[in-house]
Amino acid sequence: MTFLTMIVAFVAAILLTPIVKWLAVRLGAVDRPNHRKVHQRIMPRMGGLAIYGAFLVGYFILRPESEYATAILIGASIIVLIGLLDDLMELSAKAKMAGQLLAAGIVVFYGGLDIDFINLPFGGQIDFGYLSIPLTLLWIVGVTNAINLIDGLDGLAAGVSTIALITLAVMASFMDNLFVVAVAAILAASCAGFLVFNFHPAKIFMGDVGSLFLGFMIAVLALTGFKNVTMISLIIPIIILGVPLSDTFFAIVRRIRMKQPISAPDKSHLHHCLLKAGFSHRQSVLIIYAIAALFGLAAILFSQATIWGAILIIGILLLAIELFVEAIGLAGNNYKPLLNLVRTKK
Repeated sequence: MTFLTMIVAFVAAILLTPIVKWLAVRLGAVDRPNHRKVHQRIMPRMGGLAIYGAFLVGYFILRPESEYATAILIGASIIVLIGLLDDLMELSAKAKMAGQLLAAGIVVFYGGLDIDFINLPFGGQIDFGYLSIPLTLLWIVGVTNAINLIDGLDGLAAGVSTIALITLAVMASFMDNLFVVAVAAILAASCAGFLVFNFHPAKIFMGDVGSLFLGFMIAVLALTGFKNVTMISLIIPIIILGVPLSDTFFAIVRRIRMKQPISAPDKSHLHHCLLKAGFSHRQSVLIIYAIAALFGLAAILFSQATIWGAILIIGILLLAIELFVEAIGLAGNNYKPLLNLVRTKK
C-alpha cells in the first residue's frame, strides 16, 4: 500500500507543479538574479507548495498513525505558511525565526515530542531534564535552516532531501516505526515528482516554502524515529543529514574566521565551492547527491556496527569531511590545517 501511495504522491507532484508555477508568476513570487545567486534569469519560486500538496494527498490516502501525527501536520502547515509569505513578500529574519519556533513549539509542547534522555554506549544514562525542550527546539530549527541554506542550485535541496528521507525510511523500517517509514516515503516521492521540473535546467524553484517544509519534516521525522534511544542511535540522523549540517557548520566557522555576522550571506557554500573548482552546475549537484548518498550508506552501516566499529566509522567520516572541506575551501581558502601538516612533513 505504501508503494502505491508513493506513486500517487509522485504523480500528484508532477501534476501540481505546473499549476503552482503558473500561480507563482501570477502572484509575482519570482526569484530575480543577483550577485549571490547562480541563476541568470527570473525564475518562479514557491514550488514547495506542490511538494506539500502532493505529500498531503499521499498522507490522507495512507493515514499513518502516530501520537505525534496531528502536531506534526499543524507544525508543518505553519512552516509552509511562513515560507509562502516569505516567497511572496520576503519576511524579516526575525519573523521567519518566530514562525519556525512556533511550528517547533507545536510539535514539542502540543505533540510532546522531545528528547528526554539518551543511554550511553558503555552503560549509564544522560537525562537532559530542563534542557530537553530547548535542545529539541534547537534541533528542529537548526535542521530546518540547514536545508534552506543548501537550496542554491537546481535540484539540490530536493535531491539531498530525497536521499535523506529514503535513508530515514530504511532506518525506521529496521526499528519497525511504520509512521516514519510511511511519511518519509511519501515525502521522498513528492520531492522526486517535483525534481522533474526542478533538476537542472530548472523550470521552477522550491522557494522557502519548500526548503523550510522539507527541513522541518526531516527534523521531526528524525526525532520521531530516534527518540530516547542510545547515543549511538542519536548520531544516526546527524550522519544522514551530513551534507546540510556540514555546510551550515562550516559556514558558521567561515564567518567567524572572517569576522562576519553568522547570518551574513555569502557565495562560499558547498555548491559555490564546487562551481569555483570548475565543475558544471549539473556536475556539482550530482557530486553533492553522491556525498549525501555516502552519508546515508554510512548511517546504515553505523546502525549495524558494534560500538568500536561505530566509533571507527565516525572517525573516518570526520577525517574525510575535514580533508574535503580543506581541499575545496569551504571554511575559507586559507583554512588548511591538515593539508598543511601533511605538506610540512613531506
